Amino acid sequence: MLGITSAGRMSRLSYVCLAFFALQGCAWRPIQNTPCPTVYKVLPCDNPPVIDADWSKPFWMQTPSLALRNHMGATPDPFPATRVKMRYDQKNLYLIFRVDDQFVRAAATKTHGKVWQDSCVEFFFSPEADTHNGYFNLETNCMGVFLFQSHNFKNQTARLVDAIDCSKIEIAHSLTVNTTEEIQHPITWTLEYRLPIAILNKYLYAEPPRKGTRWRANFYKCAETNSHPHWLTWAKVVAPQPNFHLPEFFGSLEFE
Repeated sequence: MLGITSAGRMSRLSYVCLAFFALQGCAWRPIQNTPCPTVYKVLPCDNPPVIDADWSKPFWMQTPSLALRNHMGATPDPFPATRVKMRYDQKNLYLIFRVDDQFVRAAATKTHGKVWQDSCVEFFFSPEADTHNGYFNLETNCMGVFLFQSHNFKNQTARLVDAIDCSKIEIAHSLTVNTTEEIQHPITWTLEYRLPIAILNKYLYAEPPRKGTRWRANFYKCAETNSHPHWLTWAKVVAPQPNFHLPEFFGSLEFE
């Protein structure tokens, strides 16, 4: 289905749309932003954490969380309780996810694979105060395999982040069981990563985060091809079918 969380399919759709605009003589127009009442305040940190997927370590215990309470498509049953925490310093963003899940499966094993089909958490963000220039999508399955892509509205491109840059992302996950076969029983898993801010400017202008900086973002949880598919969101998204690639609905990250 076009427009669902597949960044690969989004790329193809983007190129088709761009070709259509060119044939029609239409100028590329940036997305119009809508008010974003959903706000998360991102706390700074002086000492970076060890990236080990430990939700309960002091670094994260002192950090407020946000919850993914909205959904697209049918109401999930069960509804995977998903929480996210985020911190920053001058060089990195730090994120951790905790999911009380069921029917967990992860088949993708290579970077930029079809992770959105697996039990997956996702961070979509525009690294400035609006989404006019574009956004990134970082999609990670429960085994730490991820897809990272930029969407640059100025030069009308969607681009996978280069392997050398992906290698700079430090990531850890809690699951130690085999996930190629779906896990039927309830299970809690965590995922933590360090994202170097310096990576971003190669693909899209990124306003350096400091006190008072505001970025736009949304967080998602999905599992497109397991036995109980679902699409959860932090900021509410209004669309006729599940589609995470709608930055006009991003919430706001306010750096403290």
